[in-house]
Amino acid sequence: MNRINLITLGVKDMSKSLTFYRDGLGFQTSIKEDAPSIVFFNNAGTKLALYPLEELTKDISELEPPKRGGFSGITLAYNAKSVEEVNEVMAKAEKAGGIIEKTPQEVFWGGYSGYFSDLDGYYWEVAYSKDWRFDDQDMLIIE
Repeated sequence: MNRINLITLGVKDMSKSLTFYRDGLGFQTSIKEDAPSIVFFNNAGTKLALYPLEELTKDISELEPPKRGGFSGITLAYNAKSVEEVNEVMAKAEKAGGIIEKTPQEVFWGGYSGYFSDLDGYYWEVAYSKDWRFDDQDMLIIE
C-alpha cells in the first residue's frame, strides 16, 4: 500500500463548503446542485471529497463516533509555483470565507508559506520553494 486515492473532509454545511471549494478556490467538480450528498473534486493526483460530518462519524462507528475538538494534527497542502501564487491562493481563500491563520512569509526551511482554515476548521498550508519541481500533472516531485 503506497498511495492515497481519496481524502474526505467531514463538513458541517455541505452547501457552504461546496461553494467555498468550488466557487471560492476553483476546485473542479461535475456537481451542479447546491447540497449533494457527497462531492468529489477532480484534482490531479489524489481526489478530495466532501461528506457530511455527521454521516462520516457514523460511518466510522455508529456506537462510538469519534469526537472532534481542537487541532487534529493533520494539514492539507497546496504547493505553488511562485510567491505570487501563494498570495493569490490565500486571497481567494479569505474572500471565500476562510480564515488566514498565518500570513504568508519567508519560513525557516527557506520557502514562503502561509496557512488558512476552511469553513470547518481544516488547515491548509499554501507554500512555495524556488527548489521545487513539478511533473506533467502538476504534482510536486519529492526526491
